[in-house]
Amino acid sequence: MEIERMNMQKFLIVIAVITAFHGRVAGVEQVVNLPANYATSDKCPVQDQRVSRQATYYVDANSGNNSQSGLSPGEAWETLYNLNKTVFKPGDRILLRSGSSWEGQLELKGSGTAGMPIVIDRYGDGAMPEIHGNGGKDYTLLLENVEYWEVNNLEITNQGKSRRGGRRGVIVRAINMGDCRRIHLKNLVIHNVNGSLVKAEKQGGSAILIQNHGQDIPTRFVDLLIEGCHLYRCERNGINFRGNTHRNAWHPSLNVVIRKNLLEEIPGDGIVPVGCDGAVVEHNVMRNCPDTLPFGQAAAGIWPWSSDNTIIQFNEVSGHNAKWDGQGFDADFNCIGTVIQYNYSHDNAGGFLLVCNNGNTFGTSNNIGTENTIVRYNVSINDGIREYPTRENGWFTPVFHISGPVKNTRIYNNLIILPKKKMQKIDSAIVQFGNWGGPWPKGTSFANNIFIADNSSGFHSARDEGTQFTNNCYFGQFENLPKDTAPLFADPKLLDAEARGEGFEVLKNFMLQAGSPCIGAGIPVAQAIVDLFGHSVPESGPVSIGIQEHPVTCK
Repeated sequence: MEIERMNMQKFLIVIAVITAFHGRVAGVEQVVNLPANYATSDKCPVQDQRVSRQATYYVDANSGNNSQSGLSPGEAWETLYNLNKTVFKPGDRILLRSGSSWEGQLELKGSGTAGMPIVIDRYGDGAMPEIHGNGGKDYTLLLENVEYWEVNNLEITNQGKSRRGGRRGVIVRAINMGDCRRIHLKNLVIHNVNGSLVKAEKQGGSAILIQNHGQDIPTRFVDLLIEGCHLYRCERNGINFRGNTHRNAWHPSLNVVIRKNLLEEIPGDGIVPVGCDGAVVEHNVMRNCPDTLPFGQAAAGIWPWSSDNTIIQFNEVSGHNAKWDGQGFDADFNCIGTVIQYNYSHDNAGGFLLVCNNGNTFGTSNNIGTENTIVRYNVSINDGIREYPTRENGWFTPVFHISGPVKNTRIYNNLIILPKKKMQKIDSAIVQFGNWGGPWPKGTSFANNIFIADNSSGFHSARDEGTQFTNNCYFGQFENLPKDTAPLFADPKLLDAEARGEGFEVLKNFMLQAGSPCIGAGIPVAQAIVDLFGHSVPESGPVSIGIQEHPVTCK
């Protein structure tokens, strides 16, 4: 019996060894049989490696199928359903088939990382992929509390049965998430978004809304880019923000860039960064704005609100027709250090420029003032042409409207051409000071500007304080002139003062001829700057009046 018991133990040991060996062999066979893209390292389990692997997803409305993997063109999904339920991971790509069209909303989830953003783009030949929201929700494309996304080459609409406040094409929203980083919207076509025309109704509506707030966690955007988009027939606005505005909890968005976008047939505000520091708005065009806003509705082309150190440059705004305001450009309240330079404004109903501050709220947490605005090397042609009276102030369309408790506004080296108005009643003022909310502007200066006018009512001051005019050129007919300390009354001798048209090429006609009295007739007002055409401006000694530093004075 003892021998049998020992033999049985040996047998069980042998069976255990064989079983263990077979298990290892089976494990090897299992690894060998895995697809090549599965991991086999003991330090990186198969399941974890598969989850973290980057993927490319394909969607084809014409030949896809939602039951397929979506991981190749031949296995493409058909609708947006699978995209909306997928949480995407760093480095993923979502490719929509060109020529495809979907109805509904695209609501994106998951975040990329630095160096591994999540990218949406198109594939194949044909027209841009289209997504039509049909007014079903306030947006057609939503990016909410996600970061490191790049969205490219989509056509988006959101046309409901009737106008509705708050309707957008795209909403980018960050709430209680801290810094929301690297959201890039590029080459989108957004049109037919019928939001409300009334700003009080959820800001009306817009092609793109950028929104951030956080009562629990201060939240902002860092590295936000909107580039190369075509926005048209969107009501009320083009690109607008809802951000941090209160200075007692100031947490501005950073590295915000809005460039090379085309805005057409948009009746309200074009581009309005809010709650930003150092935003750059450049090389955009806004034109052909329909006169559809109700009376009393104010809007302007490009302007910041509750933002500091905004740079607005190389933009063209024309044909703005808002019932109130209606300027091409504006430096609005609760803004410090706005720079408006190298822009082309023409044929805007309400004028070229508004600089304003609301005296009723001045000194509160969301209005520390409008200070240190710089307006330089811009061209304004035929601005201020509204052909009916405003509800607020009758016939009122000055080229410059400066109103409320604004401080230290410097306006220099601009060219203003104001042809004869079509109707005698149309306001023909160049500058009009006002007192929005009670207080008047302080410390405004005009230097080295060229004013050309055919029968203008001129310049109108009242109780503004410390306003200075110096070394400006006046040519034409002005009913009222300012007290300029060194005026130049002469033909500035531009190459072609009658030139008109769209695009920056036309501005070359406004360079100075050799022998112009404006050459060397100005005073230095800034350091380390260039003129509209890129010529360096002397930091000391004589400079030219107007938008060009002539070779006689530039070194």
